[in-house]
Amino acid sequence: MKRLPKRLGCPVELALELLGGKWKPVILARLKAGPLRYGELRGLIPALSDKMLTERLADLQSQGLIERIADGAGYRLTARGESLRPVLGALYDWGQAQAEALHVTLG
Repeated sequence: MKRLPKRLGCPVELALELLGGKWKPVILARLKAGPLRYGELRGLIPALSDKMLTERLADLQSQGLIERIADGAGYRLTARGESLRPVLGALYDWGQAQAEALHVTLG
């Protein structure tokens, strides 16, 4: 994980530093439903390459947002990751509304 700046202008900047990029929020949203194995995540996000998934999982682990389950059963949200539930829910709802307004099919 890259080093976080010691000073930022507002809390939104920190949130975007932690969650920035296209794939981290998508991975977190998938794990919000419950623990998933690597292969399950890979199947749920087909546009994401193996390399990128591995890197993003490592980033999210180092940020304390997800953890690997000890028995090798996959990944799950940590307490910090669980605190994102309302944020992820709001993003989902907003994206759903925009998809309908823009006539985009979500799959």
